Amino acid sequence: MFQAGDLVVYGSTGVCRVEEITQPGTSGADRDRQFYRLKPLQQDGVIYTPVDNAKVPMRPVISRAEAEALIDCIPTIRAEAYHGPTLQALAQHYQSAVRTHECRDLVELMMSIYVKRQQAEAQKRRLGMVDERFMKQAERLLYGELSVALDIPFDQVEPYIARRVSGGTPAGMET
Repeated sequence: MFQAGDLVVYGSTGVCRVEEITQPGTSGADRDRQFYRLKPLQQDGVIYTPVDNAKVPMRPVISRAEAEALIDCIPTIRAEAYHGPTLQALAQHYQSAVRTHECRDLVELMMSIYVKRQQAEAQKRRLGMVDERFMKQAERLLYGELSVALDIPFDQVEPYIARRVSGGTPAGMET
């Protein structure tokens, strides 16, 4: 069970802070259930979810060491563009990667879409809307978690990754 103050990844919402564990005082079956009150870090609002919710995955944010190791392995990931037979099949393929709620799967998804973007630009075409939508979602989820794990602002995650991948700054030596 998480405690107040813990940072968690809550489904496709992304990183949330556990504000409190409460019993909202509802009547009926939920009267005796405990709920987390979650505050998303990258968006407004509050989420109440049962402590024993099995429908929406919730896990701790990765550690700084795990984040650094993930970034270090990016150059070894070989991504290929995925071209689904239909837009629905493409969306389902991308959604399955997002639903794992694993950072490495988000990196692979982003790299796959990046390859697809490069191919489209080489043909003087634009990337499709489904690809763009899932790229933004993957970036929001991945960069949100890495921002917390690395203790850097959200908008500095992408340049940080670029520096690390290009051999810029060793882990733990950034300024």
